[in-house]
Amino acid sequence: MATFKHISSKNANYGDAEKYLTFAHDEFTMKPTLDADGRLVPREDYRISTLNCGEEDFAVACMRSNLRYGKNQKKEDVKSHHYIISFDPRDGPDNGLTVDKAQELGERFCREQFPGHQAIVCTHPDGHNQSGNIHVHIVINSLRIENVPLLPYMDRPADTKAGCKHRCTDAAMEYFRSEVMELCHEAGLYQIDLLNGSANRVTEREYWARKKGQAALDHENAALAAEGKPTKPTRFETDKEKLRQIIRKTLNESFTVEDFTQKLLQYGVTVKESRGRFSYLTPDRTKPITARKLGDSFDKAAVLAALEQNTLRPENTLTLNDGIPLDRTLSSNEGASDKTAPKWSAPQASSVGRMVDREAKRAEDKGIGYDRWASMHNLKAWSKTFLYLQEHDLLSPDKLSAAVDAAGAEAREARSRYDAAAAKVTDKKAMLEAMDNYRKTYPVIKEYRAIRKEKDRQKFYAAHEADFIINDAAKCQLDKLGAPKQLPKRKEIVAEIQSLISEKNECYNDYREKSDRLHELMTMQRNYQMSMPQPKRGHSHEQER
Repeated sequence: MATFKHISSKNANYGDAEKYLTFAHDEFTMKPTLDADGRLVPREDYRISTLNCGEEDFAVACMRSNLRYGKNQKKEDVKSHHYIISFDPRDGPDNGLTVDKAQELGERFCREQFPGHQAIVCTHPDGHNQSGNIHVHIVINSLRIENVPLLPYMDRPADTKAGCKHRCTDAAMEYFRSEVMELCHEAGLYQIDLLNGSANRVTEREYWARKKGQAALDHENAALAAEGKPTKPTRFETDKEKLRQIIRKTLNESFTVEDFTQKLLQYGVTVKESRGRFSYLTPDRTKPITARKLGDSFDKAAVLAALEQNTLRPENTLTLNDGIPLDRTLSSNEGASDKTAPKWSAPQASSVGRMVDREAKRAEDKGIGYDRWASMHNLKAWSKTFLYLQEHDLLSPDKLSAAVDAAGAEAREARSRYDAAAAKVTDKKAMLEAMDNYRKTYPVIKEYRAIRKEKDRQKFYAAHEADFIINDAAKCQLDKLGAPKQLPKRKEIVAEIQSLISEKNECYNDYREKSDRLHELMTMQRNYQMSMPQPKRGHSHEQER
Protein backbone atom coordinates (compact mmCIF):
# COMPACT_ATOMS: atom_id res chain seq x y z
CA MET A 1 0.00 0.00 0.00
CA ALA A 2 1.90 3.02 -1.28
CA THR A 3 1.64 6.20 0.78
CA PHE A 4 2.32 9.81 -0.18
CA LYS A 5 3.65 12.55 2.09
CA HIS A 6 4.63 16.21 1.72
CA ILE A 7 7.07 18.35 3.72
CA SER A 8 7.83 22.01 3.04
CA SER A 9 11.19 23.47 4.00
CA LYS A 10 12.43 27.01 4.62
CA ASN A 11 16.07 25.93 4.76
CA ALA A 12 18.05 28.10 2.35
CA ASN A 13 20.88 25.53 2.19
CA TYR A 14 19.73 23.21 -0.61
CA GLY A 15 22.82 21.10 -0.05
CA ASP A 16 21.38 19.83 3.24
CA ALA A 17 18.66 18.01 1.31
CA GLU A 18 21.19 16.17 -0.83
CA LYS A 19 23.32 15.47 2.24
CA TYR A 20 20.35 13.86 3.98
CA LEU A 21 19.56 11.71 0.93
CA THR A 22 23.08 10.45 0.36
CA PHE A 23 24.56 10.13 3.88
CA ALA A 24 23.36 8.10 6.87
CA HIS A 25 21.41 9.98 9.55
CA ASP A 26 20.24 9.07 13.02
CA GLU A 27 16.53 8.28 12.72
CA PHE A 28 15.66 10.05 15.99
CA THR A 29 17.85 13.17 16.08
CA MET A 30 18.10 13.49 12.25
CA LYS A 31 21.79 14.36 12.70
CA PRO A 32 24.38 12.88 10.33
CA THR A 33 26.06 9.67 11.44
CA LEU A 34 29.84 10.04 11.81
CA ASP A 35 32.54 7.38 11.74
CA ALA A 36 35.46 7.08 14.18
CA ASP A 37 37.31 9.83 12.33
CA GLY A 38 34.36 12.22 12.45
CA ARG A 39 33.51 11.87 8.77
CA LEU A 40 30.08 11.42 7.23
CA VAL A 41 29.02 7.84 6.58
CA PRO A 42 27.54 7.33 3.08
CA ARG A 43 24.29 5.39 2.77
CA GLU A 44 24.85 1.80 1.74
CA ASP A 45 22.46 1.67 -1.22
CA TYR A 46 20.52 4.38 -3.05
CA ARG A 47 19.80 5.76 -6.51
CA ILE A 48 19.88 9.51 -7.18
CA SER A 49 19.38 11.80 -10.15
CA THR A 50 18.59 15.45 -10.85
CA LEU A 51 16.13 17.07 -13.25
CA ASN A 52 16.30 20.50 -14.93
CA CYS A 53 19.66 21.28 -13.31
CA GLY A 54 21.78 21.12 -16.44
CA GLU A 55 25.40 20.31 -15.67
CA GLU A 56 25.27 21.99 -12.27
CA ASP A 57 24.78 20.58 -8.81
CA PHE A 58 21.20 20.71 -7.49
CA ALA A 59 22.02 23.24 -4.76
CA VAL A 60 23.99 25.52 -7.08
CA ALA A 61 21.30 25.39 -9.78
CA CYS A 62 18.57 26.28 -7.27
CA MET A 63 20.45 29.21 -5.77
CA ARG A 64 21.33 30.55 -9.22
CA SER A 65 17.66 30.44 -10.27
CA ASN A 66 16.57 32.14 -7.05
CA LEU A 67 18.99 35.01 -7.68
CA ARG A 68 17.88 35.28 -11.29
CA TYR A 69 14.21 35.74 -10.40
CA GLY A 70 14.75 37.43 -7.03
CA LYS A 71 12.76 34.80 -5.13
CA ASN A 72 13.39 32.77 -1.96
CA GLN A 73 15.51 35.55 -0.48
CA LYS A 74 13.58 35.94 2.77
CA LYS A 75 13.89 33.75 5.84
CA GLU A 76 10.16 33.00 5.93
CA ASP A 77 10.01 31.88 2.27
CA VAL A 78 9.41 28.19 1.53
CA LYS A 79 12.57 27.23 -0.34
CA SER A 80 11.78 23.64 -1.31
CA HIS A 81 9.10 20.97 -1.24
CA HIS A 82 9.88 17.39 -0.24
CA TYR A 83 7.53 14.65 -1.46
CA ILE A 84 7.91 11.00 -0.41
CA ILE A 85 6.34 7.98 -2.12
CA SER A 86 6.64 4.90 0.13
CA PHE A 87 5.82 1.54 -1.46
CA ASP A 88 4.41 -1.51 0.30
CA PRO A 89 7.13 -3.84 1.72
CA ARG A 90 5.39 -6.73 -0.06
CA ASP A 91 5.94 -5.12 -3.46
CA GLY A 92 9.52 -6.39 -3.51
CA PRO A 93 8.97 -10.14 -3.11
CA ASP A 94 5.44 -10.25 -4.58
CA ASN A 95 5.57 -7.77 -7.47
CA GLY A 96 9.27 -7.57 -8.29
CA LEU A 97 9.79 -3.96 -7.24
CA THR A 98 13.48 -3.04 -7.17
CA VAL A 99 15.33 0.13 -6.24
CA ASP A 100 16.02 0.83 -9.92
CA LYS A 101 12.37 0.39 -10.90
CA ALA A 102 11.23 2.61 -8.03
CA GLN A 103 13.73 5.27 -9.10
CA GLU A 104 12.34 5.11 -12.63
CA LEU A 105 8.79 5.50 -11.33
CA GLY A 106 9.85 8.44 -9.14
CA GLU A 107 11.56 10.24 -12.01
CA ARG A 108 8.49 9.76 -14.21
CA PHE A 109 6.20 11.06 -11.47
CA CYS A 110 8.45 14.10 -10.95
CA ARG A 111 8.59 14.96 -14.67
CA GLU A 112 4.80 14.67 -15.04
CA GLN A 113 3.69 16.43 -11.84
CA PHE A 114 6.44 19.02 -11.29
CA PRO A 115 7.46 20.20 -14.77
CA GLY A 116 9.67 23.26 -14.89
CA HIS A 117 11.09 22.70 -11.40
CA GLN A 118 14.65 21.82 -10.54
CA ALA A 119 14.44 18.54 -8.68
CA ILE A 120 16.45 15.80 -7.09
CA VAL A 121 15.03 12.26 -7.03
CA CYS A 122 16.53 9.69 -4.68
CA THR A 123 15.37 6.15 -3.88
CA HIS A 124 16.22 4.30 -0.66
CA PRO A 125 15.78 0.53 -0.29
CA ASP A 126 14.50 0.62 3.31
CA GLY A 127 12.57 2.78 5.75
CA HIS A 128 13.29 3.92 9.30
CA ASN A 129 11.85 0.79 10.86
CA GLN A 130 13.81 -1.64 8.66
CA SER A 131 10.55 -2.90 7.19
CA GLY A 132 11.93 -3.22 3.67
CA ASN A 133 9.64 -0.59 2.16
CA ILE A 134 11.34 0.97 -0.84
CA HIS A 135 10.60 4.69 -0.95
CA VAL A 136 11.36 7.61 -3.27
CA HIS A 137 12.29 11.13 -2.15
CA ILE A 138 11.45 13.97 -4.55
CA VAL A 139 12.84 17.37 -3.54
CA ILE A 140 11.95 20.30 -5.80
CA ASN A 141 12.97 23.93 -5.74
CA SER A 142 9.83 25.90 -4.91
CA LEU A 143 10.68 28.25 -7.80
CA ARG A 144 9.60 27.31 -11.33
CA ILE A 145 12.15 28.11 -14.04
CA GLU A 146 10.06 27.29 -17.14
CA ASN A 147 6.57 27.98 -18.42
CA VAL A 148 4.51 24.79 -18.15
CA PRO A 149 1.04 23.68 -19.29
CA LEU A 150 -1.92 24.01 -16.91
CA LEU A 151 -2.21 20.80 -14.89
CA PRO A 152 -5.51 19.68 -13.30
CA TYR A 153 -4.48 20.73 -9.77
CA MET A 154 -3.49 24.25 -10.81
CA ASP A 155 -6.07 27.00 -10.31
CA ARG A 156 -4.12 30.22 -10.98
CA PRO A 157 -2.37 31.53 -14.10
CA ALA A 158 0.77 32.03 -11.99
CA ASP A 159 0.96 28.26 -11.42
CA THR A 160 2.16 27.83 -15.00
CA LYS A 161 4.59 30.74 -15.33
CA ALA A 162 8.34 30.77 -14.96
CA GLY A 163 9.56 32.78 -11.98
CA CYS A 164 6.53 31.82 -9.87
CA LYS A 165 6.45 29.36 -7.00
CA HIS A 166 4.88 25.95 -6.50
CA ARG A 167 1.83 25.80 -4.20
CA CYS A 168 0.96 22.58 -2.42
CA THR A 169 -2.79 23.04 -1.92
CA ASP A 170 -5.36 20.52 -0.72
CA ALA A 171 -6.52 20.09 -4.31
CA ALA A 172 -2.94 19.45 -5.40
CA MET A 173 -2.40 16.80 -2.70
CA GLU A 174 -5.63 15.05 -3.66
CA TYR A 175 -4.54 15.04 -7.31
CA PHE A 176 -1.05 13.77 -6.44
CA ARG A 177 -2.55 10.94 -4.37
CA SER A 178 -4.77 9.89 -7.27
CA GLU A 179 -1.74 9.92 -9.57
CA VAL A 180 0.25 7.78 -7.11
CA MET A 181 -2.63 5.31 -7.10
CA GLU A 182 -2.63 5.21 -10.89
CA LEU A 183 1.16 4.85 -10.90
CA CYS A 184 0.91 1.80 -8.65
CA HIS A 185 -1.94 0.28 -10.66
CA GLU A 186 0.02 0.62 -13.89
CA ALA A 187 3.12 -0.91 -12.28
CA GLY A 188 1.11 -3.77 -10.75
CA LEU A 189 1.90 -2.76 -7.16
CA TYR A 190 -0.16 -2.91 -3.99
CA GLN A 191 -2.30 0.15 -3.36
CA ILE A 192 -4.93 1.53 -0.99
CA ASP A 193 -7.45 4.31 -1.55
CA LEU A 194 -5.49 7.45 -0.69
CA LEU A 195 -8.38 9.77 -1.52
CA ASN A 196 -10.48 8.88 1.52
CA GLY A 197 -9.43 9.50 5.11
CA SER A 198 -8.06 6.94 7.54
CA ALA A 199 -9.77 5.66 10.67
CA ASN A 200 -6.62 6.42 12.69
CA ARG A 201 -4.49 9.32 11.51
CA VAL A 202 -0.90 9.31 12.78
CA THR A 203 0.97 12.55 12.20
CA GLU A 204 4.71 12.78 11.62
CA ARG A 205 5.20 14.13 15.15
CA GLU A 206 3.21 11.30 16.72
CA TYR A 207 5.06 8.72 14.64
CA TRP A 208 8.42 9.88 15.94
CA ALA A 209 7.13 10.25 19.50
CA ARG A 210 6.04 6.63 19.36
CA LYS A 211 9.37 5.52 17.90
CA LYS A 212 11.40 7.38 20.51
CA GLY A 213 9.14 6.26 23.34
CA GLN A 214 9.36 2.63 22.23
CA ALA A 215 13.16 2.82 22.05
CA ALA A 216 13.36 4.33 25.54
CA LEU A 217 10.95 1.70 26.90
CA ASP A 218 12.96 -1.14 25.35
CA HIS A 219 16.16 0.26 26.84
CA GLU A 220 14.55 0.59 30.27
CA ASN A 221 13.12 -2.94 30.14
CA ALA A 222 16.50 -4.32 29.13
CA ALA A 223 18.06 -2.66 32.18
CA LEU A 224 15.32 -3.98 34.49
CA ALA A 225 15.66 -7.50 33.07
CA ALA A 226 19.40 -7.41 33.64
CA GLU A 227 18.78 -6.58 37.30
CA GLY A 228 16.18 -9.31 37.63
CA LYS A 229 13.33 -6.84 38.18
CA PRO A 230 9.88 -7.06 36.55
CA THR A 231 9.63 -5.20 33.25
CA LYS A 232 7.03 -2.69 32.14
CA PRO A 233 4.55 -3.21 29.25
CA THR A 234 6.52 -3.86 26.09
CA ARG A 235 4.36 -1.67 23.82
CA PHE A 236 4.68 2.09 24.10
CA GLU A 237 1.55 4.13 23.50
CA THR A 238 1.41 7.84 22.83
CA ASP A 239 -1.07 10.11 24.57
CA LYS A 240 -3.11 10.30 21.37
CA GLU A 241 -3.28 6.51 21.11
CA LYS A 242 -4.43 6.26 24.73
CA LEU A 243 -7.09 8.89 23.96
CA ARG A 244 -8.23 6.90 20.91
CA GLN A 245 -8.67 3.77 23.03
CA ILE A 246 -10.65 5.69 25.68
CA ILE A 247 -12.94 7.18 23.04
CA ARG A 248 -13.51 3.80 21.38
CA LYS A 249 -14.29 2.12 24.67
CA THR A 250 -16.64 4.89 25.77
CA LEU A 251 -18.36 5.07 22.40
CA ASN A 252 -18.99 1.34 22.42
CA GLU A 253 -20.83 1.70 25.75
CA SER A 254 -22.90 4.81 24.85
CA PHE A 255 -26.26 5.37 23.19
CA THR A 256 -26.58 9.18 23.05
CA VAL A 257 -24.25 12.13 22.71
CA GLU A 258 -24.98 13.17 26.30
CA ASP A 259 -24.17 9.66 27.53
CA PHE A 260 -20.98 9.65 25.47
CA THR A 261 -19.77 13.01 26.84
CA GLN A 262 -20.64 12.14 30.44
CA LYS A 263 -18.76 8.84 30.33
CA LEU A 264 -15.73 10.53 28.78
CA LEU A 265 -15.76 13.02 31.66
CA GLN A 266 -15.16 10.09 34.02
CA TYR A 267 -11.77 9.74 32.32
CA GLY A 268 -11.21 13.50 32.52
CA VAL A 269 -11.81 13.98 28.78
CA THR A 270 -14.06 16.86 27.74
CA VAL A 271 -15.82 16.82 24.36
CA LYS A 272 -15.95 20.22 22.69
CA GLU A 273 -17.85 21.15 19.55
CA SER A 274 -17.11 24.06 17.26
CA ARG A 275 -18.64 24.60 13.83
CA GLY A 276 -19.94 21.07 13.69
CA ARG A 277 -16.59 19.47 14.53
CA PHE A 278 -15.59 17.52 17.63
CA SER A 279 -12.40 18.00 19.64
CA TYR A 280 -11.25 16.32 22.84
CA LEU A 281 -9.58 18.04 25.81
CA THR A 282 -7.55 15.85 28.18
CA PRO A 283 -6.69 16.90 31.76
CA ASP A 284 -3.01 17.47 30.99
CA ARG A 285 -3.64 19.87 28.08
CA THR A 286 -4.92 23.41 27.71
CA LYS A 287 -5.69 23.05 24.00
CA PRO A 288 -8.05 20.32 22.76
CA ILE A 289 -7.05 17.71 20.18
CA THR A 290 -9.23 17.92 17.09
CA ALA A 291 -10.89 14.80 15.74
CA ARG A 292 -9.12 15.40 12.44
CA LYS A 293 -5.75 14.74 14.11
CA LEU A 294 -7.01 11.51 15.69
CA GLY A 295 -8.67 10.04 12.59
CA ASP A 296 -11.93 9.97 10.69
CA SER A 297 -13.39 7.49 13.18
CA PHE A 298 -13.52 10.21 15.83
CA ASP A 299 -15.25 13.07 14.05
CA LYS A 300 -18.83 14.09 14.76
CA ALA A 301 -20.40 12.21 11.85
CA ALA A 302 -18.67 8.94 12.75
CA VAL A 303 -19.53 9.27 16.44
CA LEU A 304 -23.20 9.94 15.69
CA ALA A 305 -23.29 7.03 13.26
CA ALA A 306 -21.81 4.68 15.86
CA LEU A 307 -24.25 5.88 18.52
CA GLU A 308 -27.16 5.28 16.17
CA GLN A 309 -25.85 1.80 15.46
CA ASN A 310 -25.65 1.14 19.21
CA THR A 311 -29.35 1.99 19.60
CA LEU A 312 -30.18 -0.81 17.16
CA ARG A 313 -28.54 -3.42 19.37
CA PRO A 314 -29.91 -4.78 22.64
CA GLU A 315 -28.17 -3.10 25.57
CA ASN A 316 -26.90 -6.39 26.96
CA THR A 317 -25.00 -7.13 23.77
CA LEU A 318 -22.66 -4.15 24.18
CA THR A 319 -19.12 -5.18 25.03
CA LEU A 320 -15.97 -3.41 26.06
CA ASN A 321 -14.29 -4.28 22.79
CA ASP A 322 -12.00 -1.46 21.68
CA GLY A 323 -12.19 -2.51 18.07
CA ILE A 324 -15.74 -1.30 17.34
CA PRO A 325 -15.88 0.02 13.78
CA LEU A 326 -16.69 3.71 13.82
CA ASP A 327 -16.93 4.35 10.09
CA ARG A 328 -20.21 2.62 9.27
CA THR A 329 -22.27 4.25 6.54
CA LEU A 330 -25.10 5.69 8.62
CA SER A 331 -26.90 8.96 9.10
CA SER A 332 -24.98 11.95 10.42
CA ASN A 333 -28.12 13.60 11.73
CA GLU A 334 -27.79 14.19 15.46
CA GLY A 335 -31.44 13.39 16.05
CA ALA A 336 -31.45 10.19 14.01
CA SER A 337 -32.21 8.03 17.03
CA ASP A 338 -35.19 10.20 17.99
CA LYS A 339 -38.66 9.22 16.89
CA THR A 340 -39.27 12.81 15.79
CA ALA A 341 -36.29 12.80 13.45
CA PRO A 342 -36.86 13.55 9.76
CA LYS A 343 -37.82 10.67 7.54
CA TRP A 344 -34.59 10.85 5.61
CA SER A 345 -31.18 12.39 6.10
CA ALA A 346 -27.95 12.18 4.20
CA PRO A 347 -25.19 9.79 5.21
CA GLN A 348 -21.91 11.13 6.57
CA ALA A 349 -19.86 13.15 4.13
CA SER A 350 -17.39 10.39 3.29
CA SER A 351 -20.02 7.63 2.81
CA VAL A 352 -20.99 8.21 -0.83
CA GLY A 353 -18.36 9.25 -3.31
CA ARG A 354 -18.86 10.88 -6.69
CA MET A 355 -18.79 8.46 -9.57
CA VAL A 356 -16.01 9.04 -12.08
CA ASP A 357 -16.81 9.78 -15.71
CA ARG A 358 -14.61 7.06 -17.17
CA GLU A 359 -15.21 8.13 -20.77
CA ALA A 360 -14.00 11.64 -20.01
CA LYS A 361 -10.97 10.30 -18.15
CA ARG A 362 -10.10 8.05 -21.09
CA ALA A 363 -10.28 11.13 -23.32
CA GLU A 364 -7.73 12.72 -20.99
CA ASP A 365 -5.40 9.77 -21.70
CA LYS A 366 -5.78 8.25 -18.27
CA GLY A 367 -4.14 4.82 -18.16
CA ILE A 368 -5.65 1.40 -17.69
CA GLY A 369 -4.64 1.40 -14.04
CA TYR A 370 -6.72 4.47 -13.34
CA ASP A 371 -9.62 3.03 -15.33
CA ARG A 372 -9.48 -0.18 -13.29
CA TRP A 373 -9.55 1.80 -10.06
CA ALA A 374 -12.37 4.06 -11.35
CA SER A 375 -14.42 0.98 -12.25
CA MET A 376 -14.22 -0.37 -8.69
CA HIS A 377 -14.78 3.09 -7.24
CA ASN A 378 -17.93 3.60 -9.34
CA LEU A 379 -19.24 0.18 -8.37
CA LYS A 380 -18.88 0.96 -4.66
CA ALA A 381 -20.29 4.48 -5.02
CA TRP A 382 -23.33 3.29 -6.98
CA SER A 383 -23.94 0.43 -4.54
CA LYS A 384 -24.09 2.86 -1.60
CA THR A 385 -26.18 5.31 -3.60
CA PHE A 386 -28.70 2.66 -4.68
CA LEU A 387 -29.09 1.21 -1.19
CA TYR A 388 -29.71 4.65 0.30
CA LEU A 389 -32.16 5.74 -2.39
CA GLN A 390 -34.00 2.45 -2.16
CA GLU A 391 -34.23 2.64 1.63
CA HIS A 392 -35.66 6.17 1.52
CA ASP A 393 -37.92 5.64 -1.51
CA LEU A 394 -36.00 8.09 -3.69
CA LEU A 395 -35.31 5.89 -6.73
CA SER A 396 -37.76 7.93 -8.81
CA PRO A 397 -36.02 10.86 -10.56
CA ASP A 398 -38.91 13.15 -9.62
CA LYS A 399 -38.77 12.17 -5.94
CA LEU A 400 -35.00 12.54 -5.86
CA SER A 401 -35.20 15.95 -7.55
CA ALA A 402 -37.86 17.03 -5.06
CA ALA A 403 -35.67 15.88 -2.17
CA VAL A 404 -32.73 17.88 -3.56
CA ASP A 405 -34.94 20.98 -3.95
CA ALA A 406 -36.27 20.60 -0.40
CA ALA A 407 -32.75 20.14 0.99
CA GLY A 408 -31.62 23.21 -0.94
CA ALA A 409 -34.45 25.29 0.48
CA GLU A 410 -33.61 24.12 4.00
CA ALA A 411 -29.91 24.91 3.49
CA ARG A 412 -30.69 28.40 2.18
CA GLU A 413 -33.05 29.07 5.08
CA ALA A 414 -30.43 27.83 7.57
CA ARG A 415 -27.81 30.04 5.92
CA SER A 416 -30.06 33.10 6.20
CA ARG A 417 -30.58 32.37 9.91
CA TYR A 418 -26.83 32.04 10.39
CA ASP A 419 -26.15 35.30 8.51
CA ALA A 420 -28.71 37.10 10.66
CA ALA A 421 -27.21 35.71 13.87
CA ALA A 422 -23.69 36.61 12.71
CA ALA A 423 -24.83 40.16 11.91
CA LYS A 424 -26.26 40.53 15.44
CA VAL A 425 -22.95 39.41 16.94
CA THR A 426 -21.05 41.88 14.75
CA ASP A 427 -23.34 44.75 15.73
CA LYS A 428 -23.13 43.96 19.45
CA LYS A 429 -19.34 43.74 19.31
CA ALA A 430 -19.24 47.08 17.49
CA MET A 431 -21.54 48.55 20.14
CA LEU A 432 -19.31 47.23 22.93
CA GLU A 433 -16.23 48.70 21.29
CA ALA A 434 -17.98 52.06 20.82
CA MET A 435 -19.14 52.04 24.45
CA ASP A 436 -15.61 51.34 25.65
CA ASN A 437 -14.20 54.15 23.52
CA TYR A 438 -16.91 56.54 24.68
CA ARG A 439 -16.43 55.77 28.36
CA LYS A 440 -12.65 55.87 28.06
CA THR A 441 -12.68 59.38 26.54
CA TYR A 442 -15.63 60.79 28.48
CA PRO A 443 -13.48 62.06 31.43
CA VAL A 444 -11.52 64.18 28.95
CA ILE A 445 -14.74 65.64 27.51
CA LYS A 446 -16.04 66.31 31.01
CA GLU A 447 -12.83 68.08 31.98
CA TYR A 448 -12.98 70.16 28.79
CA ARG A 449 -16.52 71.32 29.57
CA ALA A 450 -15.41 72.49 33.02
CA ILE A 451 -12.85 74.89 31.56
CA ARG A 452 -14.13 78.48 31.49
CA LYS A 453 -11.53 80.43 29.52
CA GLU A 454 -11.66 80.02 25.75
CA LYS A 455 -7.88 80.18 25.43
CA ASP A 456 -7.46 77.36 27.93
CA ARG A 457 -10.19 75.37 26.18
CA GLN A 458 -8.39 75.64 22.84
CA LYS A 459 -5.10 74.62 24.39
CA PHE A 460 -6.73 71.65 26.14
CA TYR A 461 -8.48 70.58 22.92
CA ALA A 462 -5.24 70.68 20.95
CA ALA A 463 -3.52 68.52 23.57
CA HIS A 464 -6.36 65.94 23.58
CA GLU A 465 -7.58 66.15 19.99
CA ALA A 466 -7.32 62.38 19.48
CA ASP A 467 -9.65 61.74 22.41
CA PHE A 468 -12.23 64.14 20.98
CA ILE A 469 -12.11 62.42 17.59
CA ILE A 470 -12.52 58.99 19.20
CA ASN A 471 -15.41 60.25 21.34
CA ASP A 472 -17.24 61.74 18.35
CA ALA A 473 -16.76 58.55 16.33
CA ALA A 474 -18.02 56.44 19.24
CA LYS A 475 -21.18 58.58 19.60
CA CYS A 476 -21.87 58.33 15.85
CA GLN A 477 -21.41 54.56 16.00
CA LEU A 478 -23.74 54.23 19.00
CA ASP A 479 -26.41 56.35 17.28
CA LYS A 480 -26.07 54.27 14.14
CA LEU A 481 -26.51 51.03 16.12
CA GLY A 482 -29.54 52.37 17.98
CA ALA A 483 -27.97 52.33 21.44
CA PRO A 484 -30.13 53.78 24.23
CA LYS A 485 -29.20 57.16 25.70
CA GLN A 486 -28.57 55.51 29.05
CA LEU A 487 -25.83 53.10 28.10
CA PRO A 488 -26.15 49.61 29.61
CA LYS A 489 -23.49 48.08 31.80
CA ARG A 490 -20.57 46.46 30.06
CA LYS A 491 -21.11 43.04 31.64
CA GLU A 492 -24.68 43.03 30.32
CA ILE A 493 -23.47 43.57 26.75
CA VAL A 494 -20.73 40.92 27.20
CA ALA A 495 -23.32 38.41 28.44
CA GLU A 496 -25.57 39.28 25.50
CA ILE A 497 -22.70 38.80 23.07
CA GLN A 498 -21.89 35.40 24.55
CA SER A 499 -25.54 34.38 24.22
CA LEU A 500 -25.62 35.57 20.61
CA ILE A 501 -22.39 33.71 19.83
CA SER A 502 -23.94 30.51 21.16
CA GLU A 503 -26.99 31.14 18.99
CA LYS A 504 -24.76 31.84 16.00
CA ASN A 505 -22.80 28.61 16.55
CA GLU A 506 -26.03 26.62 16.74
CA CYS A 507 -27.22 28.22 13.51
CA TYR A 508 -23.87 27.45 11.88
CA ASN A 509 -23.97 23.81 12.96
CA ASP A 510 -27.52 23.54 11.64
CA TYR A 511 -26.44 25.14 8.35
CA ARG A 512 -23.46 22.80 8.02
CA GLU A 513 -25.63 19.74 8.56
CA LYS A 514 -28.21 20.88 6.03
CA SER A 515 -25.51 21.92 3.58
CA ASP A 516 -23.78 18.54 3.90
CA ARG A 517 -27.12 16.82 3.37
CA LEU A 518 -27.75 18.90 0.25
CA HIS A 519 -24.33 18.14 -1.24
CA GLU A 520 -24.72 14.45 -0.42
CA LEU A 521 -28.09 14.29 -2.14
CA MET A 522 -26.70 16.19 -5.13
CA THR A 523 -23.85 13.67 -5.31
CA MET A 524 -26.33 10.80 -5.26
CA GLN A 525 -28.45 12.53 -7.90
CA ARG A 526 -25.39 12.87 -10.12
CA ASN A 527 -24.49 9.21 -9.53
CA TYR A 528 -28.07 8.23 -10.34
CA GLN A 529 -27.97 10.16 -13.63
CA MET A 530 -24.60 8.65 -14.58
CA SER A 531 -25.90 5.14 -13.91
CA MET A 532 -28.83 5.57 -16.30
CA PRO A 533 -28.33 4.33 -19.89
CA GLN A 534 -27.25 7.16 -22.15
CA PRO A 535 -28.87 7.57 -25.60
CA LYS A 536 -26.76 6.33 -28.45
CA ARG A 537 -25.10 8.98 -30.54
CA GLY A 538 -26.28 9.40 -34.13
CA HIS A 539 -29.80 8.16 -33.29
CA SER A 540 -32.50 9.97 -35.33
CA HIS A 541 -36.24 9.92 -35.89
CA GLU A 542 -35.67 8.31 -39.26
CA GLN A 543 -34.06 5.33 -37.52
CA GLU A 544 -37.11 5.04 -35.23
CA ARG A 545 -39.35 4.80 -38.24
